[in-house]
Amino acid sequence: MVTAPPALKLTYADYCRTPDDERYELLDGELIVAPAPNSAHQITVMELGTLLHMFVKARHLGQVFFAPYDVVLSETDVVQPDLLFISNERAYIITPANARGAPDLVVEILSPSTAERDRSFKRALYARYSVSEYWLVDPDTRTVTVLLLDDGAFVEVAHYGAGQTLTSPTLTGFTVNLDDIF
Repeated sequence: MVTAPPALKLTYADYCRTPDDERYELLDGELIVAPAPNSAHQITVMELGTLLHMFVKARHLGQVFFAPYDVVLSETDVVQPDLLFISNERAYIITPANARGAPDLVVEILSPSTAERDRSFKRALYARYSVSEYWLVDPDTRTVTVLLLDDGAFVEVAHYGAGQTLTSPTLTGFTVNLDDIF
């Protein structure tokens, strides 16, 4: 009986040797090239990211990062969330080159090329590495789904639409009217 050779899994060291002219992620050892985001994605990440950054900075709560910024979850899992928040209590995961560990909050802005991966593979990945809160932001439907980690899996705690005000369980006091980000 002939068996297929084992699939090659790349590591963080391999990932670091990729050219910097593309946006890459390393998911379970597989190098993924992400196309440039569309205009709606860019506008949404800028609007939401600015509000999130201003809130965190004014209260000295930690750091907000925008993609591209590597989050090294393991030697075979390196992601670049659109937005992420790392609290002062977890600041030890921030290095000069990247974050090494799970952020407190990860925000993925859905794009046609990434939406399925963000909703499934990355949702499971972020849960496995204990990201506390995960937002799925959909510029097409103008909605935000807020998920919280509960016993090793994400549970949807809120789904916001046009005209509604998002609140964050992790960032107490943070609110944003969705009409201000879409």
